[in-house]
Amino acid sequence: MAERTIAARAQEKAPSNREETRSQERYITPPVDIYETEDGLLVKADLPGVAKEGLDVRVENSLLTIRCKAAHAAPGDPVYQEYELVNFFRQFELNERVDQSKISAELKHGVLTLTLPKAEEVKPRQIEVKV
Repeated sequence: MAERTIAARAQEKAPSNREETRSQERYITPPVDIYETEDGLLVKADLPGVAKEGLDVRVENSLLTIRCKAAHAAPGDPVYQEYELVNFFRQFELNERVDQSKISAELKHGVLTLTLPKAEEVKPRQIEVKV
């Protein structure tokens, strides 16, 4: 599994006579841990401030994409803020050894756990010897 994270563009200074029409969203790359088990891969991504409603995980053309919008959990509008939550974006290129139809995801306490099972034909198996 190879990473294909799109690098953030450097902020360009707009000419002073130009009016901003929309704000540009900023994304950061979430830290991940990847573990290999007998059955496949386990990916754990740290996504603080992300709820299920703001999470988009998809596989398209062998490209696993994680896109999230973080939000403060406190009710109401902030009166004073010292930090701003930013959105998360990361992509991984999958190979044929991953069974893409059986990928599952779980979000718990700001940690996304993705289970990427191995395809049946690449799992190691014992071969019975007949006499």
